[in-house]
Amino acid sequence: MMKFSWDNYKTYAWGKNELQPLTRSGHIGNMFGGLRGASIVDSLDTLYIMGMLEEFEEAKSWVEKELDMNSNGEASLFEVNIRYVGGLLSAYYLTGEEVFKKKAIELGEKLLPVFNTPTGIPRGVINLGSGTSWSWGWASAGSSILAEFGTLHLEFVHLTEVTGNPTYSEKVMNIRNVLNKIEKPHGLYPNFLSPVTGNWVQHHVSIGGLGDSFYEYLIKSYLMSDKRDEQAKKMYYDALEAIETNLVQKSPGGLTYIAEWRGGVLDHKMGHLACFSGGMIGIGADDGEPEQRKHHMDLAAEITHTCHESYARTATKLGPEAFRFDSGVEATATRMSDRYYILRPEVVESYMYMWRLTHDPKYREWGWEAIQALEKYCRVDKGFTGIRDVYTTSPSPDNMQQSFFLAETLKYLYLLFSDDDLLPLDDWVFNTEAHPLPVIRTECMQWGEAGKIQQQQ
Repeated sequence: MMKFSWDNYKTYAWGKNELQPLTRSGHIGNMFGGLRGASIVDSLDTLYIMGMLEEFEEAKSWVEKELDMNSNGEASLFEVNIRYVGGLLSAYYLTGEEVFKKKAIELGEKLLPVFNTPTGIPRGVINLGSGTSWSWGWASAGSSILAEFGTLHLEFVHLTEVTGNPTYSEKVMNIRNVLNKIEKPHGLYPNFLSPVTGNWVQHHVSIGGLGDSFYEYLIKSYLMSDKRDEQAKKMYYDALEAIETNLVQKSPGGLTYIAEWRGGVLDHKMGHLACFSGGMIGIGADDGEPEQRKHHMDLAAEITHTCHESYARTATKLGPEAFRFDSGVEATATRMSDRYYILRPEVVESYMYMWRLTHDPKYREWGWEAIQALEKYCRVDKGFTGIRDVYTTSPSPDNMQQSFFLAETLKYLYLLFSDDDLLPLDDWVFNTEAHPLPVIRTECMQWGEAGKIQQQQ
């Protein structure tokens, strides 16, 4: 699947951000501020891990010669960080190749002006040329978004590791400190915060889009610090407790789900993006209060089961963008606008983590179901594409092979069927684009060489 996706990208969209397989063309889009080659940078570690070394060398050569950071467009801070900075750092740590480190640092420097706000909370959009930044037009009252400014920590701590410059980690520690001090409704973190006043803008709470990866980065910051970042640990378990108290629900049919919260009123909906949370709660289960460990593992398994149900209850056996639990419906999209699937990884991501943590064979069975469904409904002549309606066996394609399909979906599926010693969870933490970053041990270590040794073992 990876070779098929990559070969078609190379043939029809090389250097562009994503392949459009039906029109056999490349897509650039406006998320990356003029940066190109998102599928190349996103695929570096996947190619390397899968042993596709010839393709990896082609990708490395493109990064070396063609990846131009001197762009002047509007970029999503979040997307550029998780895909480009994360992808380049991961490729460096796995291979020790200096070109990836150099490019990651060059890009990291271009992102620093985004923190120049009264609170140090960055805005969502940056011009990579001028360094000016602003908030998304659709974000309430010029606010910044929790999942965006809360999903910089892993990459910026590693930028400090590779540069020796403490500025990167200081910037993200300041974000953490602001969030730690601010009063939280019922212990919950709303999705919108003013970068000027440091106050919440509205009380919408979601573990899906707008909130999701903030929580993921709390527990992963703790794990990546070799379990020394006590602030991240406390904030994560406090947030999880508030989520359990206020958002976790059980349907009449016995399915556990995480609802959204709008100023105290529950919206009984769960997004595909929220399905990462089974894996997150699983990897965090061991380090909570001892009496909570079994409970957390059970909760992780229940949420992952619910997300599998959202797939099992469709005609294609692929899950919708969002599914609801109301009006007698469970784990099913009720709105036409929620019925699409864009090759997202979150459900198979949780299968991979739950397999690693439990070795229950059902997670591999579920992963195999997803592979078969992808092959049947998303594979077209020249690549893979999302589909517009998972509830029909003849869905129309959306003509987009997302870069995260190569970075995340295919990597997590590969790891689900690999031995546990390929990127062991004790040594590596995956950023929210599935780019593995090493746990930072106290003893000094030559990272690139450590990665190489890991790969050869």
